[in-house]
Amino acid sequence: MLKKSFLAVFTLLMLTALMLTACGNKKEEMSSEDRQKIIDDGTVGFEANGGKITKAENVPADEEKAILAAFNEYIAALNSKEIDRYMQTLSKNPKGFNYEEEKEYITDVFKQSDVKRDAKNTTIIKYSTDEAQVYSNLTSHVVQTKTNVKHESAGQQVTVFVKEDGHWKVTSVFYTESSTGR
Repeated sequence: MLKKSFLAVFTLLMLTALMLTACGNKKEEMSSEDRQKIIDDGTVGFEANGGKITKAENVPADEEKAILAAFNEYIAALNSKEIDRYMQTLSKNPKGFNYEEEKEYITDVFKQSDVKRDAKNTTIIKYSTDEAQVYSNLTSHVVQTKTNVKHESAGQQVTVFVKEDGHWKVTSVFYTESSTGR
């Protein structure tokens, strides 16, 4: 029985770790050097001044509304466990994951667990006409359906969007778990 409980908790923790990267892909995951270069170049990152997130000032009002709506749909689609809806929030040519592998992965996650995410302090931190970065404090609540084992974690996420066919789509996700957790 203890082995079964340990396996359930371990599986849940692994699902949570994978889920928190949202669009992670083991085969095509960025090398640590590539990831660090992106952060060093300022291409993506957690831009904070004294613990405060800095909002991008160059975002046109209509684009801000569209980007935040895309982010909210991304979270809502995941929470609804609607695979097709979730996949529609993702870029067909993503930089941070493989689209088809993500579909297989998220299908398995939805079968094995109930996942709910809560996003707070959602802020566009970088913007250009073809890419936007959205920062949020994220709390994930995961319940493994077979065992009812629950896990909650919290962290910061930068979700990178690209404009594709006139719509903002997720192309990569950078997540850092809070040291305090929840």
